[in-house]
Amino acid sequence: MVDHAVLIAAADLLPGITSRLSHEARDITGFTDTEALRALEIITTRRPGLVMLERKFSGTPRGAALINRIKADPSLTATRIDIVSAEGHAAAELADASRAPSAGSAAATASHAGSGSSSMPSAPPQHDVADSAASATAAQGPVPTLDFRGTRRAPRYAMPETCEMLVDGNRATLVDLSTLGAQILIPTVLKPNQRVRISLGDESATLRFSATVVWAAFEIPKGKSPRYRAGLDFIEPDVRGVDGYIQRHGASAPNR
Repeated sequence: MVDHAVLIAAADLLPGITSRLSHEARDITGFTDTEALRALEIITTRRPGLVMLERKFSGTPRGAALINRIKADPSLTATRIDIVSAEGHAAAELADASRAPSAGSAAATASHAGSGSSSMPSAPPQHDVADSAASATAAQGPVPTLDFRGTRRAPRYAMPETCEMLVDGNRATLVDLSTLGAQILIPTVLKPNQRVRISLGDESATLRFSATVVWAAFEIPKGKSPRYRAGLDFIEPDVRGVDGYIQRHGASAPNR
C-alpha cells in the first residue's frame, strides 16, 4: 500500500472504483477523465506512489499523452502507473520504479492500454494515435519528427520555429513543410480526415488552399500548454508558391 494515489476515471465510474481500490493507498485523490490536466498538476506537485487510469481512458489520446508525460518526468520515476478496470482490479502495471522507461516498453504499454477500450478516431497509417504518443518518451529525448507517409512524394524541409500557418483561422507552428504537405503543432483540436482551410504567407506572398488532416496526436509537453501534432495533405496547392516559401524560410537540405 502506498501513502497517496491518483485515480482517473469516467465520472460515473469514479466512486465505485475508488471504493474498491481503497486497499491500494491510504489516500486516493480522484479525478474525472475530463480533468486530466488538473490531475497532472497534482501528480507533478505531490508525486504520488501510484497513478491509476481506468482502462477506457488509458486507451484515448489524452490517456496515452498523460502516461507519456508522467513517464518522461525524471521526478516521477518512483511513481507506478496501473490500468484498472471498471470492476476495480488492476489490469496492468505500466511503470517499474526500478528502471527507466524505454521506447519499446512505452509502445507496448499503449498497445495494452488500448485493448477493450472504446473505438478511437482513425489514426496515421502504420500506427494508432496512442502508439504515436507512446513512442516519444524521456528515453528518446525531444519528440522526433514523425513520418507516417512512407516514401515521400516530395522532399520535406524542417522549418524555423517562427514559421506559422493559419489552419481554419487558428495559428499553427510549422514543424516541416513540403510542396504537398506539412507537419504542424496547434492548440486546437484536429481529427484525421478533417478538411481544413490553409493560409500560408509572409511579406512576399500569401497562399490559400485546402488540406486534409492525415493524422493527429494529442501531446502534453512538459512546461508547455497541451497541443495537437498533426500531418496535413495539401489539396491542389500552389506548388511553385509553396516551394518559394520553403526557399525563403526552410533548411538548405531536405529533412529526411
